[in-house]
Amino acid sequence: MTASSFALILTGVLLNAVAQLLLKAGTNALGVITPTLANALPLTGAIATNPYFLGGFACYGISVLVWILALSRVPVSIAYPMLSIGYVINAFAAWHLFGETLSSGRWLGIGFIIVGVYLLARS
Repeated sequence: MTASSFALILTGVLLNAVAQLLLKAGTNALGVITPTLANALPLTGAIATNPYFLGGFACYGISVLVWILALSRVPVSIAYPMLSIGYVINAFAAWHLFGETLSSGRWLGIGFIIVGVYLLARS
């Protein structure tokens, strides 16, 4: 895999990870979301005007475009598993930004993901 191909994959993964974090920040701002027919319109309006949700949607949209560029250069059997880098990024970011716990099992899983991504990148 070339450096430019890896950069495209990493950009797509980072945009996807940022999208997840922004969506979580949006749900933190709104609280628990329980959609019903009675609150469908106000809930849709609250989501559509929340800057965290809007940023998350924008990051997702851009990440799809970047991902298409990456897939045009890298086999999907290599590119798709690289998405797991996002799990590592989001675990650390959620710990730092939202105070989520990183248990020993999560640390072990993160280690396996890092080793797996390294092996894939070198193949």
